[in-house]
Amino acid sequence: MSAARYAIYYAPPPESPLWRFGSDVLGYDAATGATRPPLAPEGFSAEEWLRLTAQPRRYGFHATLKAPFRLAEGATEDDLVAAGRSFARKRRAFDLPDLAVTALETFAALTTREPSEPLSALSAACVEAFEPFRAPHSPEELARRRSAALTEAQQANLERWGYPYVFDEFRFHMTLTGSLPEPLVPRAVDGLARLYAEHVGAAASTVNAVTLYVEESPEEGFRIVDRFVFGS
Repeated sequence: MSAARYAIYYAPPPESPLWRFGSDVLGYDAATGATRPPLAPEGFSAEEWLRLTAQPRRYGFHATLKAPFRLAEGATEDDLVAAGRSFARKRRAFDLPDLAVTALETFAALTTREPSEPLSALSAACVEAFEPFRAPHSPEELARRRSAALTEAQQANLERWGYPYVFDEFRFHMTLTGSLPEPLVPRAVDGLARLYAEHVGAAASTVNAVTLYVEESPEEGFRIVDRFVFGS
């Protein structure tokens, strides 16, 4: 089986202030594959911030719609791209709801201020539409991914769809840090909120595409393969 993993993510348009902000915070631009000087909140050195963002940097700035998966037997990247383009032709753009920097347990992320039915519907559609391309987890992978912290519904999602947080369990978020020591969480959230206000502010963002990412091998970070623009 190929080591490559694919994912369907929401990623802001690469020319948007939101994309530049997220990529700068993580120190990596998944559109170009280039590293960037980290945009660290006040009170954090560049070196410290690079360490605290190492885990999400590997995945690039995004919100998960279809979690990383290996290709099913017989499926190819070209097949996946064709399916992505077909999927996008049937959808229409909508405004991204207002976002805020929040703490999700021990990491900082951008989340929607209010629940968004269009985002939930888009996530559900992606989970189902791209499922035929997902190779099932091996028994060993499932055992590794199971957690006592998962609810019964989340365990069932993991076994059926390869990821616990789908459908009713979906929560839109764009991760900005790895797991932080508890005393650093409020400082990181406050500092990132100020940076978000400065660099993004009231700039509107649009959900006008879903984006295919690939990780060629565990040693490499995810990068963008293609953006499937809605209605085109």
